[in-house]
Amino acid sequence: MKTKRIFFFFFSIIFSFNFAQDTEKEKWKYQPNFMAGFDVVNAGIAFFSERKIYQGFVSSRIKNNLHAVVDAGFERNVYAKNGYDAEVDGPFVRLGSFYMMMKDPENEINGFYLGGKLAASFYRQKYDAVPVRGFGGNSSLVEFPSSSQSSYWFEAVLGGRVQLFESKFYIDLNIQPKYLLYSTTQDGIKPMIIPGFGKSSGKFNLGFMWNIAYKF
Repeated sequence: MKTKRIFFFFFSIIFSFNFAQDTEKEKWKYQPNFMAGFDVVNAGIAFFSERKIYQGFVSSRIKNNLHAVVDAGFERNVYAKNGYDAEVDGPFVRLGSFYMMMKDPENEINGFYLGGKLAASFYRQKYDAVPVRGFGGNSSLVEFPSSSQSSYWFEAVLGGRVQLFESKFYIDLNIQPKYLLYSTTQDGIKPMIIPGFGKSSGKFNLGFMWNIAYKF
């Protein structure tokens, strides 16, 4: 009799656990929703700068305040400093998520968010001049041919969204502190400039996006 009670209690727990899981699954169901945006400020600056960068994003709310986001873009830029003369061009992509920390009770898309992304860039790199120190402290400039390289980094994202009047358009602004994780090198030369990451001889950088977005 005692054994029967134990088995009954055991299977009751399993049934309750499975029922709770099924109920939770029924409660949450992904509803297709998308927002797409384009960085208009950096694209505008490209007309007056050596840096040509075109980037945009697509995001979707996954559950409650959690959103998934994908950024993609293309950058062409030059680096002429401290004897270096380099140019790069290529695409980049960022994949991550963000959490709405504060939002408008009348429109849950409006608000401030915080998140993170992993990013990668696959680009063509060409060094027309690299300073090389020789014997006796003499320096010379060496040219390197075009090569294909790749870089990977992590970036935090802090931003906000606000609806434009009563339309489906939004202003989406965010800043991106970046940390370089890994880069391939050409003859041991560290990259001076990386599409999507920016100009930097170190591992840290800071970027931003000022987007006009549309909610589908």
